[in-house]
Amino acid sequence: MSGRPPRPPAQRPRAMEGFPARYGTGGADNRPLFGETSARDRIINLVVGGLTTLLLVVTLISAFVFPQLPPKPVNVFFAFCISLCCISAGILIYWYRQGDLEPKFRNLIYYILFSIVMLCICANLYFHEVGK
Repeated sequence: MSGRPPRPPAQRPRAMEGFPARYGTGGADNRPLFGETSARDRIINLVVGGLTTLLLVVTLISAFVFPQLPPKPVNVFFAFCISLCCISAGILIYWYRQGDLEPKFRNLIYYILFSIVMLCICANLYFHEVGK
């Protein structure tokens, strides 16, 4: 022995007193990351996602069919740009559902989907030559 007094046992920080000591060895932790999703939230997500998807499909079909065949290159480019916006929204939604994003990003996702809906409405008005 070197003559040093023995070390006291390690104590947990005071901030961690209310939490159980789990260091990954206590079995599966099935608690959701952000709390339970309510039925209301699921319905809102399905309605918003469904309407956005429906409007996007109508816009993509309209870009290639209207006003006549073959499609105008500007219409195809407009639809392509809207599709790129949808890819980024889809990635955010995927990350959110995986639990990688905080709940505050849900409002950002709703904003992006609203912007996509507005772009689709503008595109359809342009494709169908409304207002000429």
